[in-house]
Amino acid sequence: MPDKVRNVFKGRVLTVNLETVKLPNGRVAELEIAHHPGGAAVVALDAAGRVCLLRQFRHAAGGWIVEIPAGKLDGGEPPLDCGRRELAEEAGVTARRWDRLGEFLSSPGVLTEVIHVFLARELEVAEPAPEEHEVLEIQWVTLEKALKMAATGDGLRDGKTLIGLLWAGAALAAESKTGPRPPSTDS
Repeated sequence: MPDKVRNVFKGRVLTVNLETVKLPNGRVAELEIAHHPGGAAVVALDAAGRVCLLRQFRHAAGGWIVEIPAGKLDGGEPPLDCGRRELAEEAGVTARRWDRLGEFLSSPGVLTEVIHVFLARELEVAEPAPEEHEVLEIQWVTLEKALKMAATGDGLRDGKTLIGLLWAGAALAAESKTGPRPPSTDS
């Protein structure tokens, strides 16, 4: 816990504070910390062995990038609910089977964001409903191609996409050796 907190910005997504903390080595430091509610990212795998990738315009990234469906946790919603909502809104699909792959910190030096990653299967078509600020194109590529892209960085620069695809590939490889694990229902 910080000894002193001074808020410098509060926006729709981020709250930025200057936080004075005593470090484990005994020194005191003033740190710039951006607080973020967290998010969920989804590797959606269809019956044909293809994954959903979104070619999405991201101003902060300088243009178009390729990502898996993902979004911010709204109002403290559970990560699994966020993943379900984002997959339906952005990709226009729902899933009957969900497996939790893990969670990671996106930039722990300055940002509190935790991203929860899921594998979605047994997909059904729905109507996409992207938010007004989302400009995106839906692409379905084979899992093999997506994993190769993630392993080589060919066409992929987004961290949650790289991690999600690599974790999904590892989970599916393990599953093919040991049999399917029960679907997760936790958030």
